[in-house]
This record gives sequence, C-alpha cells and structure tokens, in this order.
Amino acid sequence: MDPLVVGIVAGLLGLSFGAFGVLAFRASERQRALLEGAPGEATFPEGAADVLAVLGKAFVVVDAIDSVVRASPAAYAYGLVRGHTVVHRELLTMTAKVRGNGVVIEKQFELPRGPLGQGTIIVNVRAAMLGEEYILLLADDRTEITRTERIRNDFVANVSHELKTPVGAISLLAEALEASPDDEDAVRRFAQRMHKESTRLAALVQDIIELSRLQAADIVHQGKVVDVNDVVADAVDRSRLAAEAKHISVVVGGASAHKVYGDPDLLVNAFRNLIDNAIRYSSENTKVGIGIRDKDGLVSVSVADQGEGLKQEDQERVFERFYRVDAARSRQTGGTGLGLSIVKHVVENHGGEVTVWSQLGKGSTFTVRLPQMEEDQGAESTEPAGRRQEGAARPPEQGAIA
Repeated sequence: MDPLVVGIVAGLLGLSFGAFGVLAFRASERQRALLEGAPGEATFPEGAADVLAVLGKAFVVVDAIDSVVRASPAAYAYGLVRGHTVVHRELLTMTAKVRGNGVVIEKQFELPRGPLGQGTIIVNVRAAMLGEEYILLLADDRTEITRTERIRNDFVANVSHELKTPVGAISLLAEALEASPDDEDAVRRFAQRMHKESTRLAALVQDIIELSRLQAADIVHQGKVVDVNDVVADAVDRSRLAAEAKHISVVVGGASAHKVYGDPDLLVNAFRNLIDNAIRYSSENTKVGIGIRDKDGLVSVSVADQGEGLKQEDQERVFERFYRVDAARSRQTGGTGLGLSIVKHVVENHGGEVTVWSQLGKGSTFTVRLPQMEEDQGAESTEPAGRRQEGAARPPEQGAIA
C-alpha cells in the first residue's frame, strides 16, 4: 500500500479518536459537576436562598435522600439538624409524605432540644416542595407561646376553683341562716362566717384584678422616680392593723439614699404583700423586721419573720400562683395564694428580683432587689443622707430579725 495513503488514514483515525476523547472528557466533567458540585444548583429555584435568609424562621432544605443541602443557624440551635442529617424521625416522616404526594404539610411537635438532658422545644413545622427535587422545612419556635397558653389555662382553672369555694360557703351559710331565723346564737355565728368568707372572696377578686393590671402595666413609659423609703413606710402603715391584731411589732431598719424608677402603687402593693405574708405566718407576740440598704447599684429590701420557715421544696415553688405551703392554714388565715406571685411579677417588671431564704424553725426572709437610678437619668435630688437615719441600725441579714 502507498505509504502516503497509510499516513493519511492513520492521521484521520488519530483525529477521530482525539475528538471522541475530548467529547467524552467534557461529558464526564458535566456529570461530575452534577454529582459532586453544590447539590441542586441546576434546579434550585433562583433567589430561593435569599428569600430563606430573610424569613426569620429556622429552615432546612433536604434532597431526594433527605440529606441536608442548606440549613439556617437557628435549625442547628434548635437541635433539628446535626451535620448533614435531620435529627428527628418526625420531620423525616413529613418529608416522605411531601415527596410522595407533593402537598404542603404543617404540624406542631414537642421535640428534644439535644441528645442529653430533658429540655424540649415546641416547634410548628411546615414542609413543602422546593423546586423539582428538594423539600423545604420551615420551623417556628412556639415554646414560650405554648407555655404561656398553658399558664393562662391553668390560671383560669385555678381561679374557677378558688372562687367556687367561698361562693359555695356563702350559699350554704345563707341557707343555714334562713333555716334558723329565731336562733340568735346561730344567726350570729353564721353571720360571722359569712363575713369571713366574703372578705376572703373580696381579697381573691382584688388579687386577680391586680394580676390583670400587672400584665397591662407599662413601667417603661408610665413609671416615675420612686423613693423606696416612702414606699416601704406606706406598705407598713397599710399592714399595721393586721400586725396589731396579732400583737406583732413591725420594725424598719436602714434607709436608701438612692431612688428607683417605676410605679409607686405597684411597689407599695408588692411590699404590703410581703409584710402581710410575714404577719400571717408569724406567731403572736413576735416581730417582723424590714431592712433597707444600698449595695452594688441595687436597693435591697428584706422582710424577715419569726415563723415556722419553709422546706427546700416549698422555697422553689412559693412564688407560683395559688401555691400554698399549707392550704388549710392559708385558707384559715385568709390567704389567696396569689400574694407572692404578685410580688414576683411587680419586681420583675421593675427589672429586679425577689428571693427567699428560709430554714425550718428559724423563719423566712424575702429580699427584693431593685436597680438604682443613675445620676444622669434625671432623678429628683435626694434629701440629706441623715434624713431617715433616726433609730436606724444595720438592716437585718438574711435569716435574722432586726
């Protein structure tokens, strides 16, 4: 064969193989890009990532095998995603249903927040298709809202129960009075019981009104400069009759040279509840000590009694609504179970805290701490430091009586 022809044929064959190799390489590169590149870039809806970033909710995007393609930091913080995996089986069940029928699904779950501990999170999850092969999970944290709803429902149930007791008692006493109009001793005895129950009912209604007022109070915009010394003095004066009835002396020690910002009426009510509580659970012929002092930028007011004291488990729950350490005794003394709850709400609304120290046989001390007003907040000028120092010694330490 002519060598020229052989060379031409060989060249054409080499050119053909080279062109085929280039095409095969390019096809391989495209396939590799689809498999190893950013998942879903080819079909991920344009602008979807930007929209998801500004939604304000936790989101997770999964592919056809439920591998996480994108997830917000909140999704990791909520414990919904770990690495590239959706943690909870409930969410994977949702994605399977959406993948099967293409409909939007929305459910609420209470899920463990992490692999350890008992913490949970309540989330409202909405699952829907995103593009042709991805599924979007939108999660909204409903934990605090749900807990608030539960507290409100429990509160309504407790109020109904608490109101039913004195109302029922008054009804029975009225029937007893009607049945014995000629028995003067019985009429007098039943009338006294009715008066006691009506007083208790009035106190309960007043406390419920006070709680409603607290929820609507706007301390930031409606508050004013408050002198804690005057507030405590007013609270002591309102509790004087109850103290005298049990021959209990109320002693105030110390004073504050700083003002606080807030609602004076709410603060008076809070301190009156603390003092009334101390009087109620103290024996006759004892003392209730109130100490006022400034420390570390806070105005501290302590109310100490000489009562029986509280167990540790009671100390942890004593600020709950309607919680009574001794329900029978509380009803006997006229307690509503709302006083300390009101104190806690008032103090927290003023940016402070209330704590309790107690020991069986040694009484209890409730301490309220409120932030002092800074000098540049426009506070009214304080009176001389010695104005309230007459007879004032160091305030009672926790667990002691002034």
